[in-house]
Amino acid sequence: MTPVGRILMSLMDEAGSDLTLPELLCRSAKRELDAVAVGLAVMAPDATSELVAASDPAAQELEVLQLTLGEGPCVEAFRTGRLVQLTELGAGEQRWPAYSAHLRERGVGAVFAFPLRIGGIRLGALDVYRTRAGALDDDDLSLALHFVDAAVVVLLHLQDPASQGSLDDSRLDDAVDGFTTHPEVHQATGMVSVQAVVSLHDALLLLRAHAYVADRSIIEVARDVVARRIDFR
Repeated sequence: MTPVGRILMSLMDEAGSDLTLPELLCRSAKRELDAVAVGLAVMAPDATSELVAASDPAAQELEVLQLTLGEGPCVEAFRTGRLVQLTELGAGEQRWPAYSAHLRERGVGAVFAFPLRIGGIRLGALDVYRTRAGALDDDDLSLALHFVDAAVVVLLHLQDPASQGSLDDSRLDDAVDGFTTHPEVHQATGMVSVQAVVSLHDALLLLRAHAYVADRSIIEVARDVVARRIDFR
């Protein structure tokens, strides 16, 4: 099983509590990445945003603050589509003057914001806060990126009305297979969503259905979409 699959399986093992899948994911990321807080926010190009989950009340406060102020790592990661790293708090005073003061008050030494995206569609960001300064080492960075992919799968899955907020064994393989390991599927899903004017979940279903009918792999179909040999308009 892929690392993302293992993360999702661990969430399933913890399911059944009052916590949502995004909340469980944030708590798991906080524990595995030795973070003081982890937050997950969904954002839109029109500047509207919605805090989806946080590992704890402190994380929720940090997320709400930057969304309220309109500045911070989450906002920047969503705007640029790139990883935002603040490894020393002092470096953020000019970058995000208002938000940096709040980070200092809460004892945060470093923060990392990972954009959540599918192809050209940006969904939001996953924020990881640490008390100690310094960059993520290679192992932690790799693990954080796996949590980012898991977060995208969870958000994609929650768009499906049939999910009812849960992720069971019968849907796990379908959610993970091909999607997290091939960037072409990410990009093609975003393109199909725009072309067919459907949700990301339905766009992925369209890709799978086309692949099934054509007796081809979803990777092959995705590559044709990216190359504009197939158009879902």
